[in-house]
Amino acid sequence: MINYKKITLENKLEVYTLPVNKKSGVISVDIFYKVGSRNEKMGKSGIAHMLEHLNFKSTKNLKAGEFDEIVKGFGGVDNASTGFDYTHYFIKCSSENLDKSLWLFAELMRNLNLKDDEFQPERNVVLEERRWRTDNNPLGYLYFRLYNHAFLYHPYHWTPIGFFKDIQNWKIEDIQDFHQTFYQPKNAILLVSGDINEDEVFTLAKKHFQDIKNTKEIPIVHEKEPEQDGAKRVILHKESDTQLLALAYKIPTFNHEDMPKLCALSELLGNGKSSLISEILIDKLELINEFYAYASENIDENLFIFICVCNEGIKAEDVEKELLKILEDVKNAKFDDTIMEKIKNTVKSDFIFSLSNASSVANIYGSYLAKGDLKPLLDYEKNIENLSKDDLIHCAKKYFNKNKSTTIILKRGENGQ
Repeated sequence: MINYKKITLENKLEVYTLPVNKKSGVISVDIFYKVGSRNEKMGKSGIAHMLEHLNFKSTKNLKAGEFDEIVKGFGGVDNASTGFDYTHYFIKCSSENLDKSLWLFAELMRNLNLKDDEFQPERNVVLEERRWRTDNNPLGYLYFRLYNHAFLYHPYHWTPIGFFKDIQNWKIEDIQDFHQTFYQPKNAILLVSGDINEDEVFTLAKKHFQDIKNTKEIPIVHEKEPEQDGAKRVILHKESDTQLLALAYKIPTFNHEDMPKLCALSELLGNGKSSLISEILIDKLELINEFYAYASENIDENLFIFICVCNEGIKAEDVEKELLKILEDVKNAKFDDTIMEKIKNTVKSDFIFSLSNASSVANIYGSYLAKGDLKPLLDYEKNIENLSKDDLIHCAKKYFNKNKSTTIILKRGENGQ
């Protein structure tokens, strides 16, 4: 693990240093805001993602687009992403540009303009992104609709892109209020990783951020999804060359003791060509050509997701039948005993590799800190090493429960033809 250090400024901004790849001359400056689509309300979905776009517009001291120009000017790379639980911004650059990078992020936190004449064209950009990634993309549409049906009450009911009509109906005042509420020092985490001098990072973080004031109380998300009381099954009709299947089961929070076991299950079932789904559904039965299988690790209860893209002429119901057989075989211990060692080695090696460069170190540490608990990360290797075959069997029986499942099948045409 990384020997990180932390200070908390008077305004409650948390600052972390994560030294890695000393003498490389490369650093990553990352800021995580503890806000994502989870913090939105029905009718105002997608605002966290919209604000991510607007965060690169004008400020008191920067013209729209100047943030990117400055970063490119000193040879850096910047980007951002919005998830269910947090929003992440980063600049990857040479260590000599630390001061400038911190100034840029402080300027966004303190002085973002959020003008209506910058918002309106960017709304159209986001609407086009929604069309491209969701409405006109069968796989994206399936994913969005999976969450719509799996969660009825919790804000995970929608994915971060939001509902189309909500995007059309936002007002600039909605965005301004969201920024004032969630983009405060007390709701942010600053990480600087790579070839760093820790004292310099803390000194410069104080210089740029300590005078930024907190302005509002941050509302607590109190929505808790009611316990699912039976299997959900939906047939969607949309233009698609092939049929698609999504199968998902409710799983606990990211810091639950079962999460390492669920991650190991995703390795067994869905990671790479030697996974059970690849060996059986692709190689042996030739039913599908693409799939995803993973446990989503979130602040609140989320999903273990299976998504399969069927081969041409193959019915999603036939894929579903064979996928359920695979899950039953796991529950009944019908998988090679020796595979546990391979799973452990693969998971651990992937984990160690993720700590080998500044960007991935910041990403993994920041994601846990933004979700509110670093302990699962610090214990990760130990938890994986202690796994047994019985753990995976027990977890499969516990969570791959039909009554806690949501199944979505996407077919072409009104009659599913």
